[in-house]
Amino acid sequence: MLEAFANTIKIPDLRKKIFFTLGLIAVYRIGAYIPTPGVDGLKLAQFFSNIARSQGGALFGIMNMFSGGAISRMTIFALGIMPYISASIIIQLLTAVIPALERLAKEGEAGHKKIVQYTRYGTIALSIIQSFFIAVWLENPARFQGLQIVQFPGWAFRILTVITLTSGTAFIMWLGEQIQEYGIGNGMSLIITAGIISRIPTALYQVYALFSPFAPEKAQLEPFTLILMVVMLVAVIVAVIVVTQGQRKIPIQYAKRVVGRKVYGGQSTFLPLRVNQAGVIPIIFAQSVILFPATIAGFVPHQGFQKFAAMLTRGEWVYNSLYAFMIIFFAYFYTAITFNPVDIADNMKKYGGFIPGIRPGKQTAEYLDFIMTRITLPGAIFLAIIAVLPSIISASLKIPYLVASFFGGTGLLIIVGVMLDTMKQIESHLLMRHYEGFMRKGKLKSRR
Repeated sequence: MLEAFANTIKIPDLRKKIFFTLGLIAVYRIGAYIPTPGVDGLKLAQFFSNIARSQGGALFGIMNMFSGGAISRMTIFALGIMPYISASIIIQLLTAVIPALERLAKEGEAGHKKIVQYTRYGTIALSIIQSFFIAVWLENPARFQGLQIVQFPGWAFRILTVITLTSGTAFIMWLGEQIQEYGIGNGMSLIITAGIISRIPTALYQVYALFSPFAPEKAQLEPFTLILMVVMLVAVIVAVIVVTQGQRKIPIQYAKRVVGRKVYGGQSTFLPLRVNQAGVIPIIFAQSVILFPATIAGFVPHQGFQKFAAMLTRGEWVYNSLYAFMIIFFAYFYTAITFNPVDIADNMKKYGGFIPGIRPGKQTAEYLDFIMTRITLPGAIFLAIIAVLPSIISASLKIPYLVASFFGGTGLLIIVGVMLDTMKQIESHLLMRHYEGFMRKGKLKSRR
């Protein structure tokens, strides 16, 4: 593996792509520390310290994770890439509902470019709406225990904040597209991953403070607990890799066709059906829905609503049970939206392909739907376990949630998935130029 990493520097084209990608990620991280004009940084830090202990702190924690800590500092990249993610999900869901968008999706490269353009427009629209409400939200000091976060409130501050935050999101979107075109890996995913990884030093410092190797009397973590945490972390990462890469291969046979003097088809291939077809989307959906009542409870002083929201506090058994159920539901929901067995069966029939033992057309579509419905269940259950695991680890081992979040949840799934995808792209460049990949293939030795 180390030799493969060294070989990446030897290939000029690949070396240029890697350094270009790292350079744009560095630009993104620098922008995550440039503050938004008109906001008192000290009062803002005090406010987020207070809200982190409230019921709405979980939702802001998720937003802060996707923005790489930019929202807690209210920088020019405070919105992060979340508006783009939301717009992409909305467009993807609308594609399955609106026939015009569905036709665009089937038009190839031209249709894909139009859908990308609609996603950009949606990103800007969502950024304007979100940034305006953030500006109004920061202007109201009465709800923030008398903290005067905005120095000069008014429409001037609101307009300036909308322009600043929307421009920041548009710039991040442009960075992601540049990485996608001229760099290596998926640009948007790498930007999200960079923001999540930026929290690792803080988590390591918290572990160091809890362990206190040079002051045993202050230690809150025993050596056995620390070793157990390391073993669990490795086991969870291995499990995530296995499920992320897991797929059911459906054999496909193509009939021979004679066109003039040439014979086409007659090949055997397979259709890979992923165990985790929905990726990390079900966790994002479930988090947004389940944390909404807790967030609203911070602004609605109704006793009954407050009790209901308290039951949905992270770590409670009601929260964990409902959270797991919603993840399984959204896993099936999103898979049904993105995976269309009828279209796949029609395309196979059009090009002369069939599954051995299954008639083309309707029976093929029913067979694919049957298989996908069953392999989605273990993937959905695994997502539910991974999502709930940080809360269980944080409560049982008495460690901060920031540290426990790297033992599962959205962050770990994104990091592992993006790293695997990026390594595949780098490995394809290496193999294309006759270098060994990251995993050296074994060779059978002759007995002679």
